[in-house]
Amino acid sequence: MLTSEHVSRPQNILPFWLSLILIPLAWVGAIQGGWTVILLPLTTWYLFTLLDAFLGLNLENADLETDDSHIFWYRALTIVWAPLQFLMLFGLIWYVSGADHLSTLEKIVLFFGVGVATGTIGINYSHELMHQKDKNERALSDLLLAMVLYSHFRTEHLLVHHRYVGTPRDTVTARYNEGFHRFFARVILGSRRSAFRAEREKLARKDLPWYDLSNPFFRYWGLQGFMLALAALLGDWVGLALFIWQALVAIWQLELVNYIEHYGLTRKHLGDGKYEHVKPQHSWNAAHKASNWLLINLQRHSDHHYKPDRRFPLLQNYTEADAPQLPYGYPVMTMAAFFPPLWRRVMNRRVRKWRDMYYPEITDWSAYNAHNTPMPK
Repeated sequence: MLTSEHVSRPQNILPFWLSLILIPLAWVGAIQGGWTVILLPLTTWYLFTLLDAFLGLNLENADLETDDSHIFWYRALTIVWAPLQFLMLFGLIWYVSGADHLSTLEKIVLFFGVGVATGTIGINYSHELMHQKDKNERALSDLLLAMVLYSHFRTEHLLVHHRYVGTPRDTVTARYNEGFHRFFARVILGSRRSAFRAEREKLARKDLPWYDLSNPFFRYWGLQGFMLALAALLGDWVGLALFIWQALVAIWQLELVNYIEHYGLTRKHLGDGKYEHVKPQHSWNAAHKASNWLLINLQRHSDHHYKPDRRFPLLQNYTEADAPQLPYGYPVMTMAAFFPPLWRRVMNRRVRKWRDMYYPEITDWSAYNAHNTPMPK
């Protein structure tokens, strides 16, 4: 158990700040060109995978009685990233759009990497911020999501995903044997619809129409429109295209993570449309040290769903006795998910083991396999 004093020590805080190295790396790629345009995916995918291999697992848990004064610098990280990302993204759009030393291919590859950063870090930090009570932190979450044209994620995540995770109503719970590409096509359309429906139903309970100005979708659309206009203003059509491209890559990164977090895991149906309460066993856990630094403990996802308002330095790790474990950290698992046959080979047997461990009484899982995903023999 890490005491409050241990949590607040610089050697425990500083590794989480490693994400800031992505900003100068992006500028190195923009200024130098050539092979340096791939530095961002090389760092997030491969460097942290190597660090995971060398550093292993972090099985220690922070004392849950740790007060806010001891986690100030953890909280500060998620706050400062939003303005830094804004300056990086739109500074690069301005610079790269008129950079004659970069070929069209170099610009495309560079902004692929920018999308990896705004998706891996930006959306992840927005996820941390949207769960907080502070209005300013939630506003920063909206800013980060608008930069990747995925503002509805806040509504979908808070009002739909956390409530219905592991059930057919949750769009982003990946079904058993469902490949990522099929999942991605389903989620891109389904999550927007489910988010809008959730806000419409919320307003209806107050006897208000969907077009009431309190509907956050008006804020979402306004912020996204501002980002698109700013990109066009700074970089003309090239800048607008680069902005949209990085947003698509960021969304792809997010949904890769969503795919692996709950793949094949379902909550037990209790009858009459009711399901058991969410437990740590309904999310995949990963204790890999370096990738948890990069992703501010997102891989401790079992505890996040069990206690959604818990700040990231206090998220608890669970052993195999309490939550299913991924064999590798998210960087490796997201790369594997892009190849469905490989993914099924790695994960389907783990899902079957999970079913036998937690629900031996259920012999027919077809009722839990929504969206007509074929069941393997």
